[in-house]
Formats: sequence, structure tokens, C-alpha cells
Amino acid sequence: MERLIVAIDGPSGVGKSTASRLVASELRIPHIDTGAMYRAIGLAAVRAGISTRDEKGVENLASQVHIEFIPGERGRILLDGEDITPLIRTQEISMAASDVSAIPGVRRILVRLQQEMGRRDGGVLEGRDIGTKVFPETRYKFFLMARPEVRAQRRYRELLAKGQATDLETVLQDTVKRDEQDSTRADSPLSYDHSYTVIDTSDLSIDEVVSRIVGAVRAIGA
Repeated sequence: MERLIVAIDGPSGVGKSTASRLVASELRIPHIDTGAMYRAIGLAAVRAGISTRDEKGVENLASQVHIEFIPGERGRILLDGEDITPLIRTQEISMAASDVSAIPGVRRILVRLQQEMGRRDGGVLEGRDIGTKVFPETRYKFFLMARPEVRAQRRYRELLAKGQATDLETVLQDTVKRDEQDSTRADSPLSYDHSYTVIDTSDLSIDEVVSRIVGAVRAIGA
């Protein structure tokens, strides 16, 4: 029996994580946060003192560590058995994840893991290349976008809620910088094509975004 795979791609700050969790709950399939896997490699590199732009060093590290994603209402990411879920949402690790995700060898390792998970149980997978690289064959592809200033404001509020000191201008600059890195990398850049349903979340509530995705999945599958 073919497993249901829903691909939700887009840049940071568009609401992918929250929307994906809720869509998965509505459709009763696992939520798989692929971005958390890249963040895990970024954290591992920072801890090991390896430059996140050292391709060979990071690829060797990625081949040695064990990453496990535990689906659930609040999915958890494990690095060599350690639950690092609370440690990977800082600005530093966000930028580190952008660096390591540009390394082809790292992408190959994690794409294989993501494909294994999806083919085993199905799922809602969020990231930047799910519909173009990881599961290009799925009919259920969505690309979320939002204005940079809206995304920066969302991220700023999220960081403040976690007690992380920052300022809105820095968050906006990091948002634009990460967009450039993700869109111009040589391997699997952030992009979408005609096979995607594009949703601008700038002026939508999360419930409206989820409703559009779930409605489209059910319409396509009907």
C-alpha cells in the first residue's frame, strides 16, 4: 500500500513547523521535521569545533553521528541518543544548519534517512527540497512563503518567548542572509515549480493555512 507523503517546503519563518504538525494530526500520519535533522548536524559541528563550512569535516561528522527523529505531537530529535530538541532553535544553530545543508554529502546522508522514514510510515515532511529532491514523485506538494519582515517578526517573537536576547533588525538581516544561502546553494536549492500549490502565509492565521493544505490534499486524493 502506497504511503501518503505530503511535502511542505519554504524558507524559515513561514510557519512550516506549526502547520506541518497540525496537518499531520488532521491527516493522522507522522510529522517529520527534516530541518531539525540539519540543525542537529549543525549543533554537532559547533560542539566538535568543526567549521560549518568545512565540507569534508562536516560530511565525515554526519556519517559518524546517529540522528533519530521521534514523531509525535511535539516531535523530538535525538543526536547519539541525546534529546537535543530544546538546543537547536537558536539563531546560531539556524545559521549553522543553513551552512551544513549546502554540503552535498550531508544532504545525501539525511535524504536517505528521510526517504526511509517516509516510505515506512508515510508522513508530512517539511523542509526546503522535499518536493523537489526527497519525494519529487508525491502529488501533495505545498510551498509556503511570506514577506521577509513578517517572517522576521515571527522569529523575533519566538526567540523572545524562549528568553533569547536579540533585536528585530538582526533577525531580519539573518532571515535575508539565510534566504540567499538557501536559494543559491549548488545542491538542492530552495525552489518550487508548477507541481506545487503556493500559499502566502503573510496575512493568514495558522488555522487558515492548515485548512487550505488539508483541503487540497483531500481534493487531490478524491
